[in-house]
Amino acid sequence: MTREEAGRLSQVLARVGASHGITDLACKLRFYDDWAPEYDQDVAALKYRAPRLAVDCLSRALLRPPHDTLILDVACGTGLVAVELQARGFLQVQGVDGSPEMLKQAQARGLYRHLSLCTLGQEPLPNPEGGLVCLTTRTNPSNLPYKEALEATLDSLEQAGAWERLVAQSVDHWELATSEQETEMGACASSGFISGIIYLYPKQETVLGEGGRVSAQPPNEH
Repeated sequence: MTREEAGRLSQVLARVGASHGITDLACKLRFYDDWAPEYDQDVAALKYRAPRLAVDCLSRALLRPPHDTLILDVACGTGLVAVELQARGFLQVQGVDGSPEMLKQAQARGLYRHLSLCTLGQEPLPNPEGGLVCLTTRTNPSNLPYKEALEATLDSLEQAGAWERLVAQSVDHWELATSEQETEMGACASSGFISGIIYLYPKQETVLGEGGRVSAQPPNEH
């Protein structure tokens, strides 16, 4: 690693560390607004693999040709998932995010049919019925409270009959650890990476392989 790369990584680690302490939603969204212009470069420095891993998992679950599948990319951020989707032949992609500045970055890519300002868990998602719901999150120590809250929500929806879990795939090399504690406690401590998990839920009214809508969420999770 060059001195310049090491310096940038140090800045990224500090920025991500600062985000972990923000609990107020409005403050969190402002943080992402400020981060948007440098977000892609920063997560690249962290070797962030969630978008590709999520699309890998999603592609394996679908039987219908990708160009016929309408995808709703939830918490789309700057559009990193759309880049991976287009590379696999998914061309009908819509996106939602709670940060206006993140949406501007996503719009600039020109890969989305439609983009909407929407905060996950606060407002109804557009076109939420049918298809396959894909969510991802980190499983490093600092993210465990969020992961537990997310799983409680997912379990309650499953118990209500809204969907049934198809996949819960753990992934070791999610992104570089952002603290010494995470490096020491993570599943991939020897490589400096933290772990993550991908969830897939087919909506009850949809049969896999017969089209419909897909909701993909490799979220702004930092």
